[in-house]
Parts: sequence; C-alpha cells; structure tokens
Amino acid sequence: MSKTENLPKPTEAELGILNVLWERGPSTVRDVHETLYRDEGAGYTTALKLLQIMHGKGLVLRDDSERAHVFRPAISKERTQKRFVVDMVQRVFDGSPSQLVLQALGGRPKATREELDEIRALLDKLEGTQA
Repeated sequence: MSKTENLPKPTEAELGILNVLWERGPSTVRDVHETLYRDEGAGYTTALKLLQIMHGKGLVLRDDSERAHVFRPAISKERTQKRFVVDMVQRVFDGSPSQLVLQALGGRPKATREELDEIRALLDKLEGTQA
C-alpha cells in the first residue's frame, strides 16, 4: 500500500478545497477563501481551519517559507477519484464495477459522444491487455 493510500478519505468540505488546489495549483488560504467561501459569507478562518486540519491529516502540503503559507494537494485528483470509486464499488455495487458502469451509463444525463468514445477506447485497451 502506498503512502497516499493510507491517507484518510477527504470529507465533502475537504474535497471542495482539494478541487480548488487541483484547479488553481498551489494557493494561499486567502485564495481558497475567495474561491470557495466569498459568496457564502463564511469567514477566512473557516478556510484556514480546514486547511490546518487537512495538513494534519496529510491531505495537503504546506510551504511556510513565505509570510503567506501556500498549500498544495498531497494526492492527485485522479488517485482521489479512484479511491472513492473503489470504495463505492465495494459498498454500493457488491464489488461489481460493471454494475457501477451500467448504472452510470443508464442514468441521466446521457453520456456525450466524446465520453462514449473514451469509454470504448478504454474497453478496447482493457480487452487488448487481457488477450
């Protein structure tokens, strides 16, 4: 098991912050606050406290060499998505990835042509590795 797989799964609020960091790159508390909470009226200290908690959990890394600390994610978006999907497949779909895919593709909104092409290419690649 890798070091990042030992990290706790982020909460919904922590995922919001990670999404900002994945989108913007390394960011200060003020950057995160402005992006996430400005319109909600939440205080700067909300973003600060969450980032401190996330740093303690190992979900973000902190560069405190400057006056304003800069935070960056300790785990990639792709790896985080994979962890959530693997957990969901186990808990909700009895360990069956095909049931997850069937539910996702059968639901609304419908997959776009581009998404279906990507899925088809992935299936072709998976079939090629199993041949």
